[in-house]
Amino acid sequence: MNDYRGTIIEESLDNKDVLKKVQILRTRVENVTDKSKTPWLKQWTLHFALIPENEAENIALEISKSFDKEHTSWYADYRNKTHHYIIFPNKIFYIERNNIEQYNQAKEYGLSLGIPPYQVDFHPEIKPWER
Repeated sequence: MNDYRGTIIEESLDNKDVLKKVQILRTRVENVTDKSKTPWLKQWTLHFALIPENEAENIALEISKSFDKEHTSWYADYRNKTHHYIIFPNKIFYIERNNIEQYNQAKEYGLSLGIPPYQVDFHPEIKPWER
């Protein structure tokens, strides 16, 4: 199987039921800093999750609809060897991991929501010969 791995921030979700539908591999609680641009939080809970390949699209749709409605600068993402889901409130990018243009579109969208630039640098460094 080509399952997906990624991160979901618990505090980003109004409806946390989706967390019951993924396998939580580990959890880390971090203090929020000014750099994070989430002054309404003192800390956040990062769940490192495994998402079955056959459920990845449905989970992405559910996450997208479950985000905090008051603060829209959230995203979650998970990837496998070939594809990367980048999930925003009511918008999902399904990216081929070697396609820098698709990554740039997701990055621009994230920036338009007010997500800090360091958080939307999704794509791995892609060499010209790997495109």
